[in-house]
Amino acid sequence: MIKNSVLNTYIVKEFLISTLNTTLIISAGGLIMNLREEVTYFADYDVGILLPIALSFMIVPSILISIFPFIIFISSMWVLLKLKNNGEILSLKTFGFSNAKFVYLLSISSFFIGVVILLAFNPITSVMVKYYEDIKGSYDIDKSHLASITNNGVWIKENIGTKTNFIRSKKIEGDTLLDVSIYSFNHNILTERIEAKSAEITDLPWTIKDGFKVTINNDELKSDFKTLTFDTTFNKAKFNSIYSNLDTISFYKIITDIKKLKERGYNERLLNEKKHYYLSLPFFLVLMVCLASIFTLNSSEKKQNIYYIILSIITCVVIFYFKNFSMALGTTERIPLEVSVWSPIIILTLFCSVGIIQINEK
Repeated sequence: MIKNSVLNTYIVKEFLISTLNTTLIISAGGLIMNLREEVTYFADYDVGILLPIALSFMIVPSILISIFPFIIFISSMWVLLKLKNNGEILSLKTFGFSNAKFVYLLSISSFFIGVVILLAFNPITSVMVKYYEDIKGSYDIDKSHLASITNNGVWIKENIGTKTNFIRSKKIEGDTLLDVSIYSFNHNILTERIEAKSAEITDLPWTIKDGFKVTINNDELKSDFKTLTFDTTFNKAKFNSIYSNLDTISFYKIITDIKKLKERGYNERLLNEKKHYYLSLPFFLVLMVCLASIFTLNSSEKKQNIYYIILSIITCVVIFYFKNFSMALGTTERIPLEVSVWSPIIILTLFCSVGIIQINEK
């Protein structure tokens, strides 16, 4: 019993070391590639090299999470090939280990890695992505629009010639802003204030409904209105762009505050898609372990290792493309959202189940 416990710990330890090494290698490559992009982006700015380096360190962890199934796949192959080539797998089988036992130990480890990623690392990376976007956005070529999502709703700053509009909406439903406040400045002097129940932003100009307008000159002139046309260049496409990157929202917030996020203007369907994507991550990591194990433990000779490695990588790439294609169908509402996220996992589970039964007989 004690001997088996020690051997279990040894295998898990080797797998964790392999995962750490793979993560560090891919991180280094990612940092170099992203640093090149950041340096190119800031070529026209006098920012030195420290800012691109800092931005690379901010964004790469988020990228790693998105490709972590591939990292687990490589790590599983790495540790199993190492144990196999060193003759350790054959030695361990004399203590009652089966191929299924190796798969089980690595699968449990990868599942807990997935849970740790969601609960510990994802909240940190979401904050880092938010800082990344804020810093990079401050250097954006288009300075005519600035937008920010806060706990109090969405804030928009818009420059049109000498005029500046500050727009705030507490809540958003579809293409309608609710509880709208607009402050208009000309040459930094407040000239107009609008308070309204709603604003339709589908087309330009906006149609503002049920509110009042205060014109400020020497005196303040207040007038009520049922509908009012508001000239702006902030179209629906620009509005949607500020909600496009859900990597700035942590898994925990999506799970607990999805209603509040929807009220701030985030698309409920995209939020649910991201939620299911996060929930499926630990299971997808387990399946990557199973897939790597099937190909690695199937080969009986060292000469076959290269063949199975190439075949497994091709299979892995196909799975990733299929998974992304399935999620795209869900995003465009061609198939149910849950089906788009979970169907690749169910199909892969069936494939891996057959494969594990086969390798366990060897």
